[in-house]
Amino acid sequence: MLRSTKGQSYRRASTTVRGTSSAIGAVVGVLAPLWVVAAAGAADLSYTEAQASAGEAAYREACASCHGGSLRGSHLAPSLIGPRFDASWRGRTADVLAFHVRRMPPEGTEPAPAEPLDDEAYTNILAYLLSANEIAAGEAALPADTASLRRFRVPTRPGQELDPFAPVTASRRQQALLANLPPVSSEMLRQPPAESWLHWGRTLDGQNNTPLATIDRGSVQRLQTAWRAPLRPGLSMSMPLVHAGVLFLHAFPDTVLALDASNGEVLWRYAHEPTTGSSQKMGLALSGHKVLVPTSDLHVLALDMRTGALLWDHAIDVDLPPDARAGHQLRSAPLVAGDRVIQGVTASFASRGGFLVGLDLDSGEEVWRFNTIARPGEPGGDSWNQVPLDRRSGGSVWHQGTWDPELDLVYYGVAPTYDTGPLLHPVDAPGVSNAALYTNCTIALRPKTGELVWHYQHMANDQWDLDWVFERQIVTVPWKGEDRKVVMNVGKMAILEALDARTGEYLFSVDAGTQNVITAIDPVTGAKTIDPEKLPDPQRPTTVCPSAGGARAWPPTSYSPETRYSYLPITEWCMELGQRGARLLSSGVGIAWADHPDAADGTMGRIQAIDVAYREPAWSHDQVAPISTGLLATGGGLLFAGDLEPSLMALDQRTGEVLWRHPLDASPTSTVISYAIGDKQYVAVLAGVSNLHLAAMEGPYRALVAGLAQREEAASRPEAPAPNGGAALWVFALAPEAEP
Repeated sequence: MLRSTKGQSYRRASTTVRGTSSAIGAVVGVLAPLWVVAAAGAADLSYTEAQASAGEAAYREACASCHGGSLRGSHLAPSLIGPRFDASWRGRTADVLAFHVRRMPPEGTEPAPAEPLDDEAYTNILAYLLSANEIAAGEAALPADTASLRRFRVPTRPGQELDPFAPVTASRRQQALLANLPPVSSEMLRQPPAESWLHWGRTLDGQNNTPLATIDRGSVQRLQTAWRAPLRPGLSMSMPLVHAGVLFLHAFPDTVLALDASNGEVLWRYAHEPTTGSSQKMGLALSGHKVLVPTSDLHVLALDMRTGALLWDHAIDVDLPPDARAGHQLRSAPLVAGDRVIQGVTASFASRGGFLVGLDLDSGEEVWRFNTIARPGEPGGDSWNQVPLDRRSGGSVWHQGTWDPELDLVYYGVAPTYDTGPLLHPVDAPGVSNAALYTNCTIALRPKTGELVWHYQHMANDQWDLDWVFERQIVTVPWKGEDRKVVMNVGKMAILEALDARTGEYLFSVDAGTQNVITAIDPVTGAKTIDPEKLPDPQRPTTVCPSAGGARAWPPTSYSPETRYSYLPITEWCMELGQRGARLLSSGVGIAWADHPDAADGTMGRIQAIDVAYREPAWSHDQVAPISTGLLATGGGLLFAGDLEPSLMALDQRTGEVLWRHPLDASPTSTVISYAIGDKQYVAVLAGVSNLHLAAMEGPYRALVAGLAQREEAASRPEAPAPNGGAALWVFALAPEAEP
C-alpha cells in the first residue's frame, strides 16, 4: 500500500486466499429463443441408433429426475426438445451443445447416478437428444472429442429462419406484463426496490451491490442455471436493467431488448440503424416509462418501455466535419439526474476533446455542455503546455457517472490523452503547466446547469494511458472521528482514492500494490511522486506496471456497506515501453506486453478487498484466469465474479473463500447483477460478447496457460479455454431443496 511511502510497490500487503471452489454447480443452461448464428462451413451431424439407444438409458439414469422422462423439463431444468432446442442449438456447432451436456447432472442431484458418467455416456446422451429432436441417425458414430464435434453443426429445420431481427409477437400474458409496468419514479431511482436493478450500478451512488439475501453462503451451492438467452455476438460492455419483472438490455449492434426476466422470452425489440460502426456501449437508463439509449452514431433515444416505440431522438452535434468525427463515441449509459439526462462523449484523437451533455428528459433537447478539455483563456486553459485548442484531444468520458441528490452533484471521471508527446516536457513559460486539465480528474457538476463546482486531478500529465476515468462511488466512511461522505474511485493502477463529496478535498489513498510508477503519495494533497525511470523514452526501454490495459479496467468495483470493503477486479500484467510494440502514444514509445512479477506464481487474476474504514488492503484471492466481469457484493454475504476460465464464481465477501463455481461456455464480459421476482432471487451475467479489455487479456492469458501446461503443478490448471458457445445472457437461481 502506498500512503506517503517511498520505493516501488510490487508486492501486496494483504493475506492471499488460494484454492478451488468447495462446490461446483452445473446444469444444462438453456433456452430462451432469441436467435442463433449458423456455423459456416460445418457439416451436419451423424450418430448411430446404437448410440441413441444407449444414450436414452443413460439419460433415464442421470438426467430424467430433473429434465423429466419426456425431456420437457421441470423447475429450473429446461426442456430439451421442441422449440427451445430449435431456437438455441440448431445451426450451431455440436461442441457447444456437448459442453452443456457434459455439465450434467449438477452436483447434489437426487437421486445421484449409480456411477459417474464417462465420455462415452455423455456422447450417447448427446446422440439421444439429437434423436429426440428428429435428427436422423446415420452410419457414422458421433465422435466424443471436442475438436471433432466442432467440425459438425446441429442441422436446422426446413424453412427455419435465423433472422435476429424477426418480428416479436408477445403473448397475452406478456402483453399484460408490459401494459402493467409502473413508471420508474424519481423516488424509485433514489431508493430502488431491493428486487430491481434500475440503473447502472443499481443505486445512484454506483456502489454496485444488492441487498438481496436469499442466495447466501449456505444456499449458494444450490445455484443453477435458470435460463440462458442466446444473443447476437459483437462488441459490448452492457449492464442489464430490471424493472417489475422485465429485463432491458442494450445488445449488439444497436439493439434494445425487453425480456421476460423470469424466462428470457423476448417481449419487444428495437433496432436502431446507425450510420457508423457499432461502439462498445455499457448500458441504458430508465425514468418514468422511458428507456434512455445511447447509439453508435451519437444519438440519444427515448423509447417507451411498454412497447419499444420511439418517443424522441436527439443527435449530439460535435461541430466537426464528417471525416473528423470518428474519435467521438457514446459508450457510457446515460445518467438520469432529476429532469436531466446526462451523457458522456469519448474523444480518442478528436480535436478539442470530449465533453458531457445535459439533455431535457421530456424533450431530449440539449440544455448544457461541459467540455472536459480546458479552453485557452478559461480556468485550466494554461495547463496544456501551450498546445493550441485544435490540437488538444482526449478527455474522453466513457465510463459511468453517479449522482448525489442531497448535494445535487454529479461525479464523472475524465480520461487522459493519447497525444502525450507535446506534454512530455514542460515549456518554460510563466503560468503554463503540462498538467492537461481536466484529464484524470474527478469533476463535480450541477446536473441542472452543467456548472463545474469542483475538480481534483488524481495524476497530472499521464504519459502511460493509465486512466482514472472509472465510476465514482459515493460512500460514507469514518474519517477522523466522524462519518464523512466521500467520492471513491480506483484508476488503472489499482489505487483507491477518496475525496470529500462536497468540496473535493483529498482524504486518502490505498494502493493495492500492483503498480511501479508512483513511488510516494503526499498524505495531505494526494500529489504523486513519479519514478523518473518510468517516463517514456524510446531509447531507454523500461517495464511499467500495470499494462495500459490496467490492473483495474472497465469492469466495475463493488462496495459492501456490511463489510465496508471495496472489492477490486485486478489483472496482474505489465508493459514494456521502448522501441517495440504498438504506437498508441505520441511520445514515440512502443507498448509491448510484459510479465508482472506477481504473476511468476502462475496467477494472473486477482480479487482484492480493501478495508475502506481502516484504509488498508484486507484479503486477496489469486487465480490463473483474469477476472473479466465487474464484481457484485450481495446481502447474502457473497461476492460474485466471472473470469476467463470461463466461469462464474461466488466468494465469501468476508474472507475471499470460493464457495461456488459454475463453468460457462464463453467468457463472461459484463458486470454481474441480481434481481428478484416474487421470492425468487436471480443472478445474471453476459457471456460471449467481446470488448477491447477482454481482447487484450486473452493473448497473455493463453500464453500463461500454455506455460503452466509444461509445469508439474499444472495438473489442476485449465488446459485450454472452453468451447465458444457464443453470446448469451446467463441467469441463475436456486434449485429447490432436496426433500429429507
